[in-house]
Amino acid sequence: MQMQKAIDNLDRLIADVEDARLQLSEHHIVKIIGISKYSQSEDVSTLYRAGQRAFGENKVQDLKQKMIDLEELPLEWHFVGRLQKNKINNLIDLKPTLMQSLDSIELAQELNKKLEAKDKKMNCLLQINSAKEESKAGVMPEDAIKVYKQIIQTCPNIILKGVMSIGAHVQDEEVIEKSFNTTKIIFDELKPLGAKYCSMGMSNDFKLAIKCGSNMIRVGSSLFK
Repeated sequence: MQMQKAIDNLDRLIADVEDARLQLSEHHIVKIIGISKYSQSEDVSTLYRAGQRAFGENKVQDLKQKMIDLEELPLEWHFVGRLQKNKINNLIDLKPTLMQSLDSIELAQELNKKLEAKDKKMNCLLQINSAKEESKAGVMPEDAIKVYKQIIQTCPNIILKGVMSIGAHVQDEEVIEKSFNTTKIIFDELKPLGAKYCSMGMSNDFKLAIKCGSNMIRVGSSLFK
Protein backbone atom coordinates (compact mmCIF):
# COMPACT_ATOMS: atom_id res chain seq x y z
CA MET A 1 0.00 0.00 0.00
CA GLN A 2 1.35 3.40 -1.02
CA MET A 3 1.54 6.10 1.66
CA GLN A 4 -0.69 8.49 -0.30
CA LYS A 5 -3.32 5.76 -0.71
CA ALA A 6 -3.31 5.14 3.05
CA ILE A 7 -3.69 8.87 3.76
CA ASP A 8 -6.52 9.20 1.22
CA ASN A 9 -8.37 6.16 2.58
CA LEU A 10 -8.06 7.33 6.18
CA ASP A 11 -9.08 10.91 5.34
CA ARG A 12 -12.14 9.68 3.42
CA LEU A 13 -13.14 7.33 6.23
CA ILE A 14 -12.75 10.01 8.91
CA ALA A 15 -14.86 12.42 6.82
CA ASP A 16 -17.61 9.79 6.48
CA VAL A 17 -17.50 9.05 10.22
CA GLU A 18 -17.69 12.79 10.98
CA ASP A 19 -20.75 13.13 8.74
CA ALA A 20 -22.49 10.21 10.42
CA ARG A 21 -21.66 11.11 14.01
CA LEU A 22 -22.69 14.75 13.62
CA GLN A 23 -26.14 13.60 12.48
CA LEU A 24 -26.41 11.91 15.86
CA SER A 25 -24.66 14.45 18.12
CA GLU A 26 -21.59 16.66 18.03
CA HIS A 27 -20.60 15.05 21.34
CA HIS A 28 -20.72 11.50 19.96
CA ILE A 29 -17.20 10.02 19.64
CA VAL A 30 -16.51 7.04 17.36
CA LYS A 31 -13.40 4.86 17.57
CA ILE A 32 -12.10 3.31 14.34
CA ILE A 33 -10.63 -0.20 14.38
CA GLY A 34 -8.80 -1.13 11.18
CA ILE A 35 -9.47 -4.79 10.39
CA SER A 36 -6.26 -6.07 8.85
CA LYS A 37 -7.13 -9.75 8.36
CA TYR A 38 -6.72 -9.63 4.55
CA SER A 39 -3.73 -7.30 4.65
CA GLN A 40 0.01 -7.49 5.21
CA SER A 41 1.97 -6.16 8.16
CA GLU A 42 3.53 -3.55 5.85
CA ASP A 43 0.05 -2.17 5.11
CA VAL A 44 -0.66 -1.83 8.83
CA SER A 45 2.65 -0.01 9.25
CA THR A 46 1.76 2.38 6.41
CA LEU A 47 -1.65 3.13 7.92
CA TYR A 48 -0.02 3.68 11.30
CA ARG A 49 2.23 6.31 9.72
CA ALA A 50 -0.88 7.85 8.14
CA GLY A 51 -2.42 8.18 11.61
CA GLN A 52 -4.40 5.00 12.37
CA ARG A 53 -3.57 3.37 15.72
CA ALA A 54 -6.05 0.56 16.47
CA PHE A 55 -6.21 -2.64 14.43
CA GLY A 56 -8.09 -5.93 14.67
CA GLU A 57 -7.53 -9.53 13.60
CA ASN A 58 -9.93 -12.46 13.54
CA LYS A 59 -7.40 -15.31 13.87
CA VAL A 60 -5.10 -15.73 16.86
CA GLN A 61 -2.18 -16.87 14.68
CA ASP A 62 -2.49 -13.84 12.38
CA LEU A 63 -2.72 -11.52 15.38
CA LYS A 64 0.44 -13.06 16.82
CA GLN A 65 2.35 -12.72 13.55
CA LYS A 66 1.43 -9.07 13.05
CA MET A 67 2.23 -8.25 16.68
CA ILE A 68 5.69 -9.80 16.20
CA ASP A 69 6.24 -8.04 12.86
CA LEU A 70 5.17 -4.65 14.23
CA GLU A 71 6.31 -4.86 17.85
CA GLU A 72 8.25 -1.59 17.59
CA LEU A 73 5.02 0.34 16.86
CA PRO A 74 2.72 1.42 19.75
CA LEU A 75 -0.36 -0.21 18.21
CA GLU A 76 -3.62 -1.11 19.90
CA TRP A 77 -4.68 -4.65 18.94
CA HIS A 78 -8.22 -6.06 19.05
CA PHE A 79 -9.35 -9.65 18.54
CA VAL A 80 -12.61 -9.80 16.58
CA GLY A 81 -12.99 -13.42 15.40
CA ARG A 82 -14.44 -16.64 16.75
CA LEU A 83 -12.16 -17.89 19.50
CA GLN A 84 -11.58 -21.63 19.50
CA LYS A 85 -11.10 -23.04 22.98
CA ASN A 86 -7.73 -24.55 22.06
CA LYS A 87 -6.46 -21.05 21.18
CA ILE A 88 -7.48 -19.36 24.44
CA ASN A 89 -4.07 -19.60 26.12
CA ASN A 90 -2.37 -18.23 23.00
CA LEU A 91 -4.70 -15.21 22.98
CA ILE A 92 -4.16 -14.55 26.69
CA ASP A 93 -0.39 -14.48 26.12
CA LEU A 94 -0.83 -11.85 23.37
CA LYS A 95 -2.64 -9.46 25.77
CA PRO A 96 -4.97 -7.79 23.25
CA THR A 97 -6.37 -4.39 24.20
CA LEU A 98 -9.90 -5.71 23.64
CA MET A 99 -11.39 -9.10 22.83
CA GLN A 100 -14.59 -8.17 20.97
CA SER A 101 -16.11 -11.59 20.27
CA LEU A 102 -17.06 -13.20 23.57
CA ASP A 103 -20.01 -15.08 22.10
CA SER A 104 -21.34 -17.39 24.85
CA ILE A 105 -21.38 -17.97 28.60
CA GLU A 106 -19.50 -21.25 27.96
CA LEU A 107 -16.64 -19.44 26.22
CA ALA A 108 -16.59 -16.83 28.99
CA GLN A 109 -16.27 -19.50 31.67
CA GLU A 110 -13.51 -21.33 29.80
CA LEU A 111 -11.64 -18.06 29.16
CA ASN A 112 -12.03 -17.00 32.78
CA LYS A 113 -10.69 -20.34 34.04
CA LYS A 114 -7.55 -19.99 31.92
CA LEU A 115 -7.13 -16.32 32.82
CA GLU A 116 -7.28 -17.26 36.51
CA ALA A 117 -4.63 -19.96 36.00
CA LYS A 118 -2.31 -17.35 34.46
CA ASP A 119 -3.31 -14.62 36.95
CA LYS A 120 -4.36 -12.36 34.07
CA LYS A 121 -7.42 -10.29 33.18
CA MET A 122 -8.88 -9.48 29.77
CA ASN A 123 -11.12 -6.68 28.50
CA CYS A 124 -13.97 -8.15 26.47
CA LEU A 125 -17.17 -7.26 24.63
CA LEU A 126 -20.18 -9.56 24.66
CA GLN A 127 -21.12 -10.48 21.10
CA ILE A 128 -24.86 -10.33 20.43
CA ASN A 129 -26.50 -12.03 17.46
CA SER A 130 -29.00 -9.21 17.04
CA ALA A 131 -29.97 -10.28 13.52
CA LYS A 132 -30.72 -13.81 14.81
CA GLU A 133 -28.87 -15.32 11.84
CA GLU A 134 -27.76 -18.95 12.08
CA SER A 135 -24.45 -18.13 10.38
CA LYS A 136 -23.51 -15.65 13.11
CA ALA A 137 -22.06 -16.24 16.56
CA GLY A 138 -23.26 -14.44 19.65
CA VAL A 139 -25.89 -14.63 22.34
CA MET A 140 -29.51 -14.04 21.42
CA PRO A 141 -30.67 -10.47 22.16
CA GLU A 142 -33.32 -11.64 24.61
CA ASP A 143 -30.60 -13.40 26.66
CA ALA A 144 -27.91 -10.72 26.40
CA ILE A 145 -28.55 -8.78 29.61
CA LYS A 146 -28.86 -11.96 31.68
CA VAL A 147 -25.63 -13.38 30.20
CA TYR A 148 -23.79 -10.06 30.66
CA LYS A 149 -24.72 -10.02 34.35
CA GLN A 150 -23.84 -13.69 34.71
CA ILE A 151 -20.34 -13.08 33.31
CA ILE A 152 -19.82 -10.15 35.70
CA GLN A 153 -20.91 -12.32 38.63
CA THR A 154 -19.08 -15.55 37.76
CA CYS A 155 -16.03 -14.54 35.67
CA PRO A 156 -13.98 -12.07 37.75
CA ASN A 157 -10.98 -12.17 35.40
CA ILE A 158 -13.08 -10.95 32.46
CA ILE A 159 -13.65 -7.20 32.41
CA LEU A 160 -16.73 -6.54 30.29
CA LYS A 161 -16.51 -3.25 28.42
CA GLY A 162 -19.71 -3.38 26.36
CA VAL A 163 -21.22 -5.19 23.40
CA MET A 164 -20.47 -6.05 19.79
CA SER A 165 -22.71 -7.14 16.94
CA ILE A 166 -22.68 -7.61 13.18
CA GLY A 167 -25.45 -6.02 11.12
CA ALA A 168 -28.01 -8.22 9.38
CA HIS A 169 -26.61 -9.76 6.19
CA VAL A 170 -29.32 -8.47 3.84
CA GLN A 171 -29.83 -5.71 1.27
CA ASP A 172 -32.81 -4.19 3.10
CA GLU A 173 -31.48 -1.23 5.08
CA GLU A 174 -34.48 -1.25 7.41
CA VAL A 175 -33.66 -4.81 8.52
CA ILE A 176 -30.00 -3.87 9.09
CA GLU A 177 -31.06 -0.80 11.04
CA LYS A 178 -33.38 -2.91 13.19
CA SER A 179 -30.51 -5.24 14.12
CA PHE A 180 -28.32 -2.27 15.10
CA ASN A 181 -31.11 -0.68 17.13
CA THR A 182 -31.61 -3.97 18.97
CA THR A 183 -27.96 -3.93 20.06
CA LYS A 184 -28.06 -0.23 21.01
CA ILE A 185 -31.10 -0.72 23.26
CA ILE A 186 -29.28 -3.53 25.09
CA PHE A 187 -26.11 -1.40 25.32
CA ASP A 188 -28.06 1.46 26.92
CA GLU A 189 -29.48 -0.93 29.52
CA LEU A 190 -25.97 -2.18 30.31
CA LYS A 191 -24.37 1.26 30.75
CA PRO A 192 -25.05 1.26 34.53
CA LEU A 193 -23.01 -1.97 34.66
CA GLY A 194 -20.01 -0.26 33.08
CA ALA A 195 -20.68 -0.87 29.38
CA LYS A 196 -18.58 1.67 27.49
CA TYR A 197 -18.36 0.39 23.92
CA CYS A 198 -21.11 -0.39 21.42
CA SER A 199 -19.10 -1.94 18.58
CA MET A 200 -21.23 -2.04 15.41
CA GLY A 201 -20.60 -1.33 11.77
CA MET A 202 -18.20 -2.52 9.10
CA SER A 203 -17.11 -0.98 5.78
CA ASN A 204 -20.49 -1.48 4.08
CA ASP A 205 -22.77 -0.32 6.92
CA PHE A 206 -20.80 1.79 9.43
CA LYS A 207 -22.66 5.03 8.59
CA LEU A 208 -25.96 3.39 9.46
CA ALA A 209 -24.43 1.83 12.59
CA ILE A 210 -23.20 5.22 13.82
CA LYS A 211 -26.63 6.72 13.17
CA CYS A 212 -28.00 3.96 15.43
CA GLY A 213 -25.50 4.83 18.18
CA SER A 214 -22.35 2.79 17.51
CA ASN A 215 -19.23 4.28 19.10
CA MET A 216 -16.76 1.76 17.65
CA ILE A 217 -16.57 0.58 14.03
CA ARG A 218 -14.58 -2.30 12.54
CA VAL A 219 -13.54 -1.47 8.98
CA GLY A 220 -11.27 -3.37 6.62
CA SER A 221 -11.75 -2.59 2.93
CA SER A 222 -12.48 1.12 3.58
CA LEU A 223 -8.94 1.47 4.91
CA PHE A 224 -6.93 -1.19 3.12
CA LYS A 225 -8.26 -1.13 -0.47
